[in-house]
Amino acid sequence: VQLQASGGGLVQPGDSLTLSCTASGPTFSRNSVAWFRQTPGKERRFVAAMRWSNSIANYADSVKGRFTLSRDIAKNTAYLQMNDLKPEDTAVYYCATSIQSTTSPNTVAWRSWGQGTQVTVSS
Repeated sequence: VQLQASGGGLVQPGDSLTLSCTASGPTFSRNSVAWFRQTPGKERRFVAAMRWSNSIANYADSVKGRFTLSRDIAKNTAYLQMNDLKPEDTAVYYCATSIQSTTSPNTVAWRSWGQGTQVTVSS
């Protein structure tokens, strides 16, 4: 499956932004989806994930209550709604999928990856 992440940009602290992850075909009805982020020189870090089987989501503590992961199966798209953005949210955001019903925070659990979209939060 090919994934295309989009929706990044430059925003101010406190703003909202929605990232999209569009798949090349029917994906999210049978694939779990996750978002990770990465800053220069650092490892890719877990943000959020959703099981395909029951839509249960898992979030990193740093984004819990501010970010919401959702999916539109008919549009082959998953979303990451990000509210109350902070400068420390600045990163390249990647979406990923797994055929397993998982919300694992480990990158090795996710097989397919999108190319990343830059989110910059700065005043």
